Amino acid sequence: MLGQHHHRQSSSGISTYPEIILTSLRTPQDDEHLRNKTLILDVEGGLLRSPSTFPYFMLVAIEAGSFLRGLILLCIYPLLCCLPQEVESQIMVMVCFMGLSEEKVARVARATLPKYFLEDVGREGFEVLREMKRVAGVCGLYPRVMVEPFLKEYMGLQVVVGREVKMIRGLYVGLLERASEGRLEQAKFDQTEMIGFGCSSSHFGHQLFSWCKEVYLVTPEEKRKWSPLPRDQYPSPLIFHDGRLAFRPTPQATVAMFMWLPVALPLTLLRTLIFLNLPYPIAVAIGSVIGVTTRVINSPVHTGQVGSEPHAQPSSQGHLYVCNHRTLLDPVYISAMLNKQVSAVTYSVSRVTELISPIRTVRLTRNRDEDRRRMEQSLRQGDLVVCPEGTTCREPYLLRFSHLFAELVDEVYPVALVNWSSMFHGTSTGKSKYLDHFYFFMNPRPAYDVQFMDKMPTRMVIDGKRCESYEVANFVQGEIGRILGFQSTKLTRKEKYLRLAGNEGFADTKE
Repeated sequence: MLGQHHHRQSSSGISTYPEIILTSLRTPQDDEHLRNKTLILDVEGGLLRSPSTFPYFMLVAIEAGSFLRGLILLCIYPLLCCLPQEVESQIMVMVCFMGLSEEKVARVARATLPKYFLEDVGREGFEVLREMKRVAGVCGLYPRVMVEPFLKEYMGLQVVVGREVKMIRGLYVGLLERASEGRLEQAKFDQTEMIGFGCSSSHFGHQLFSWCKEVYLVTPEEKRKWSPLPRDQYPSPLIFHDGRLAFRPTPQATVAMFMWLPVALPLTLLRTLIFLNLPYPIAVAIGSVIGVTTRVINSPVHTGQVGSEPHAQPSSQGHLYVCNHRTLLDPVYISAMLNKQVSAVTYSVSRVTELISPIRTVRLTRNRDEDRRRMEQSLRQGDLVVCPEGTTCREPYLLRFSHLFAELVDEVYPVALVNWSSMFHGTSTGKSKYLDHFYFFMNPRPAYDVQFMDKMPTRMVIDGKRCESYEVANFVQGEIGRILGFQSTKLTRKEKYLRLAGNEGFADTKE
């Protein structure tokens, strides 16, 4: 491999060759004269730790296509292992892309793949590109559409060069076109000296390495020692992501998922029926037997809190429970842990979700006056659960809390929630949101922690000044975040849906 050189044109028009340098990763970063150069990065060889492309194509097959498409890819995987890597990539593109629309694939590339790419980034490779003035990513195994959102939005690359998948009338036909160097030319990177970085076992990016004066290559042995990039070192924080799969779909893990599916489908129906039809104490007990783990901390039922004091004064209003939002089951779990019926506010959820809900739902309109009226009416009828974030967040972050709840009552009862899914996510921004709770119960051992916190006043006075409602909402958000170890943000539902789905999050209420 190292004996193969590729020519580049010098300023005088004479063909020259890049200097191939084996490196332990210290050279490009430590040499001061290299920091102002432009880096041509072989993404597969110089950034990602795993040499396997199977998990990413499986994500496209399932998330943009279907489980059947994913099963087909899994069945031909033993054959793919016997083929050259480039042929293997072409066949996977054919299976995963054929017949899919550009919109579906682009959505998966934007909302699902970045999480898995980030988890596969090598810290040592990232330190190299972080020191460079400008970086252009070169992909030989992945189509450009799969990696460009990740490389530009999360890694900060200016240009991404990769192969295109042919399309006819907006649908992919599954055939790869040849890689083009036009993007580098348009970026005018040839005006500065460039260096290349990759792995000595990878040759796909070396066509563009011919543009470089020097090419630094890490050996496969050295690369196997790379460590994952810590989350706190991500160039852009991973707050939002989408997709149903909650695990990295390696061949072994994907086989386990398809073996589990025949059990998961009837099991999720059984678990749903139990929570719908049985009293909560019995449902929780039976649920623990069939794999649903529930833990409650500071339960008002056991501690005598939350208005259950024997000398509590009668109130014309119910209690308002304010919680962070993990799945659509949040209010149901709170109701179960309280062992009494509560109402829950909803916004833009499907009719199917409302029909099968074991608790009463109050649909909001996003008209402030009308929403206030509906919530006040519901509080007069009993206890109410509200998720001020307005949408779910899978990662350890809290979105901005809407402050309407702080204007309704004199005190609120915060609840901190966290859940775990090992195989399927129980949340989605797609059209199948009505299946969210079914997917959650399809996990082998879905788990929920419900922690009731001390009640908090909404009429706060700090330094002699009464707090505004938005300040109260921020305080409640901060206290829930402190209990969970989550970071508070100012992001909203609208920003989440625009980023992941390209819309503002209005569900089809007829579903």
